[in-house]
Amino acid sequence: MYLGGPDALHGEAWKLLRPGESYETVPVALGCVRGGFDEAIDALTRYRRNVLLRKDAFTSNCPVIFNDYMNCLNADPTTGKELPLITAAARAGCDYYVIDAGWYAETNENWWDSVGAWEPSRTRFAGGLESLIQTIRSEGMIPGIWLEPEVAGINSPLKTKPDDWFLQEHRKRIIDNGRFLLDFRNPEVRNYMHSVVDRLVDSYGAGYLKLDYNDSACGTDLHAESAGQGLLEHNRAVAAWVKELRDRHPNLVVENCGSGGCRMDYAMLSQAQIQSSSDQEDYKKYPAILVGELAAVLPEQLGIWSYPFPTGGAREASFNMVSAMAGRICQSGCLSQLKDDAFRQVHSGIQIYKATLAPVLADSVPFFPLDLPSLADRRSPIAVGLRTAKKDFVFVWRLEGDSAVGVPVAKPGQARLLYPLSLDVTATMGKGKIEISFPAPYMAAVIEFIPSTDDKDKPSLGDQGRPRITQKHEIQETYLKAGS
Repeated sequence: MYLGGPDALHGEAWKLLRPGESYETVPVALGCVRGGFDEAIDALTRYRRNVLLRKDAFTSNCPVIFNDYMNCLNADPTTGKELPLITAAARAGCDYYVIDAGWYAETNENWWDSVGAWEPSRTRFAGGLESLIQTIRSEGMIPGIWLEPEVAGINSPLKTKPDDWFLQEHRKRIIDNGRFLLDFRNPEVRNYMHSVVDRLVDSYGAGYLKLDYNDSACGTDLHAESAGQGLLEHNRAVAAWVKELRDRHPNLVVENCGSGGCRMDYAMLSQAQIQSSSDQEDYKKYPAILVGELAAVLPEQLGIWSYPFPTGGAREASFNMVSAMAGRICQSGCLSQLKDDAFRQVHSGIQIYKATLAPVLADSVPFFPLDLPSLADRRSPIAVGLRTAKKDFVFVWRLEGDSAVGVPVAKPGQARLLYPLSLDVTATMGKGKIEISFPAPYMAAVIEFIPSTDDKDKPSLGDQGRPRITQKHEIQETYLKAGS
């Protein structure tokens, strides 16, 4: 393990300090707890929430997002394709509706290398993009839009901008998979992207931005003594630009996608409200990913896809929903084409989430009753829990293994199946564990666990003795005393 920022050995970054100059490294937090992994994640979760998170109504109330990309339109939006999805998303109970990539590309253009100008397509939307956004609002949802601000396609009008708009190597623009990479150290670049967002928000009415980043840069040696140092300065400028976005548009929601979760850190998440967890298209593999990510990202910031296929049934839809309900629901899939029983699972999952999980998610702490899973293990069950003040919620996935799954508990109490309620899944209290029975492979469930009256003020699952640091200044003082 290497803990720290870029240097000569990690990222080819170095900077020569001349007399009177100083340099500030990237921040690192160090902590120590009594206990093991769960106790460490408990402390880290509270630290992130109380020190790093920029809280607002979106992270506190946890509304549900629909996005038209995953196993759905896949960057090919048109008015004809969007309208039935908008209706279905509203009927399912979604609060935001996000138009993903491709909205700016003409029907005969490649959406990938035409990014940069961010003008709505003239051929995709009958009546224009504004009309479609108005339809989203008329259905009671807040419209959102996809943006990849740090790149400009080689076929974009931005290719005519001066070379100092772009990351460079050996004084030549870097081209990564058909794209130039914008240099956010340049104030003209930041001002240009501010003008783009201002137009999307003020003129088109977007209330949600999904900020993506699908490229890789080793750095830039323009105005930098080393490529890694130039990249660090660019990354810091990007994070500062996102902060400026939030300040300019206080009601705007910003998602840090980063190629489906490939760039995930609290330099960005201290400014963005939500993080995309993965672009994994196989829903059966998703639980192993999201459980590990709950150790790294706050539950109220971890956006998790639910994307049932039209060919699937109620079990597939409910498996997807259990995954998404463990964090922030990012609903997708062709909802308008789902079978009735599958759509009912989506609708009931969202309603249960809003009634029971969303109100407490921003105060919950994850724990790991079956330890961390392996993506290569398709037999062992997977489980993760969210501890709240009065009760615990346990998310359990049966893969290809046994039909009976046992989740250990440290305290007596009552277990209740919360979701799904119509697929013959059962949950009962056994000796020292919750016993869940699934009638078929690849099914999942959400269990509500309420501790007995005598233990209602004690941790119900996992070990006791967790640190309960709740005040921001206490955490800051603790880390300052540790010399962090």
